[in-house]
Amino acid sequence: MSEREPASISVFLADDDRRLREVYRKLFERTPGFRFAGEAADGDEAARLVDALKPAVALLDVQMPGTDGLEAARRILAATSTRVVMLTTFDLDEYVHQALTFGASGFLLKNASPAEVLHAVRTVHAGNAMLAPEVTARLLDRFAPRRPNERHAFASQVLSERELQVIRLVARGHSNQQIADELFLSLETVRTYLRRMFAKLGVNDRTHLAVLAYEAGLLHDPR
Repeated sequence: MSEREPASISVFLADDDRRLREVYRKLFERTPGFRFAGEAADGDEAARLVDALKPAVALLDVQMPGTDGLEAARRILAATSTRVVMLTTFDLDEYVHQALTFGASGFLLKNASPAEVLHAVRTVHAGNAMLAPEVTARLLDRFAPRRPNERHAFASQVLSERELQVIRLVARGHSNQQIADELFLSLETVRTYLRRMFAKLGVNDRTHLAVLAYEAGLLHDPR
């Protein structure tokens, strides 16, 4: 019996630009390993159709008339297992922060190349976050609390000093290899620390670990 071919990744798109929807539809229809599940021109329609169609990944424009993409993302992430990537022409930190706190898995500019779009969808479908390290680092610098809060106290209590060092480097956009080099650890040890922190703090990926780090006031080493 022949091996079964892997299932295609179903993708939904919400954007008020008809031409962009057409470009993305053709991209996913013509690329092996993907299936275009549907489209919408506003956030309300997007939330309704995603709930009905259950695509693996939804690409949502941040700014749409009526119900915007952020509100659509909030509804979708609260009601479905669909992973969400936000699309925008504006590289605005406020959008990134709000989308991530809702549970979005990525943030992509509309001028991204077709290869970058496909890579983003594959990445979030695999359970990872898609956010450029430089964007993460800028978010942390802008939104990090100036004083510790309850989350800071909790994180400080459950994380070891070495884990705190690792989470601060993650928050600054360091790769696993860069963290290993800076802390003189093996790559597998860094991965072990990350898995342990994911379990302790209830997050699923590096980007949401970074979000928690700056929300908890952990960006700056107090010593």
